[in-house]
Amino acid sequence: GVGTYTDTIEGDVTGADVGDLNRDGFPEVLVYLSSSDSNRYGSVVGYSSNRGKSMSLLYAPLATKEAKYAPGYHGHDEFAIVEDTLIQRFPISPEERITSESGPTMRQIQYRLVDGEAGRKLVVSKVVEY
Repeated sequence: GVGTYTDTIEGDVTGADVGDLNRDGFPEVLVYLSSSDSNRYGSVVGYSSNRGKSMSLLYAPLATKEAKYAPGYHGHDEFAIVEDTLIQRFPISPEERITSESGPTMRQIQYRLVDGEAGRKLVVSKVVEY
């Protein structure tokens, strides 16, 4: 049957999405959060269905904490599930670009869900700036 799950999370909830990120026929639920300060730093809390029998917290480390993707990151994230990926995008200034020659004003990081050693986790699959 359908049960109820309650969790305490830190930050302001800005949205949520349901999608089958690992294409196993069962949904994941992602809750999008932002910090309460003026930077509105984003984070994600995710739950993955275990073949419809139970639910596990998935590991959702955002690439903006990694030196490779951090340049230009100042918060103000937007999140969405598009097909079977999570999209994170945020504004950057032209001099902070890392992937292109021209002067984009947005960086978009695409994540896919993989099975890790300790459970499912989001990993970077693509980065674009526009």
